[in-house]
Amino acid sequence: MSSAAETDPWLRPEWDKAALLTIDVQVDFIEGGANPVPGTAAVLPAVTELLTAFRTAGRPVVHVVRLYDGADVDLVRRGLLATGAPIVRPGSPGAQPAAPLRPVTAPPLDPAMLLSGDFQQWGPAEWVMWKPRWGAFHRTDLEGFLRRRGVTTVVVAGCNFPNCPRATIVQASERDLRVVLAADAMSGLRDWHVAETEGIGVLPLPVEAIAAALPGAAVS
Repeated sequence: MSSAAETDPWLRPEWDKAALLTIDVQVDFIEGGANPVPGTAAVLPAVTELLTAFRTAGRPVVHVVRLYDGADVDLVRRGLLATGAPIVRPGSPGAQPAAPLRPVTAPPLDPAMLLSGDFQQWGPAEWVMWKPRWGAFHRTDLEGFLRRRGVTTVVVAGCNFPNCPRATIVQASERDLRVVLAADAMSGLRDWHVAETEGIGVLPLPVEAIAAALPGAAVS
């Protein structure tokens, strides 16, 4: 893949100031879960490889999750949840991030902490946060959280591109963050989606290239 964002000084990733955002890689959204998104299980190994590279490099990682609690959910989902559908309910096994993403010593998600807007720490440079709607910056402190850590570049991976990752990418661009799309670590991604993101200055890259670019990350 090639993109103007590889050479444009306003768009080019600053890898030593990068953070990884994993979006909605939760048990209920993976094949076999309560509300599976086709293709998410297939990209899980690539998401895990990318996560390992960020951990090795010591760069920040934020796992962005949904928790469907009460009426504070997207309008299009309220009818489904009103029927009692057991989808990413706070405290449920299905709300947990996929097992390969969880640090060995990480505790289960703390719904009260997350729903209050706090970030739950999972490792030295790794956190979980809740987003109430599609985009991870809507009604959250994600921008401030990243700015306080000197982040200028976000790498976005996860599930499911047409919904939450797309909204998060647009919101990141609106906040003048440099954006990298982990193209082989994203379910629901089509060629025209890649072209659309390039149109707003996003750089699509495979996981292997991202890992190679991260200072201090191990490259297999």
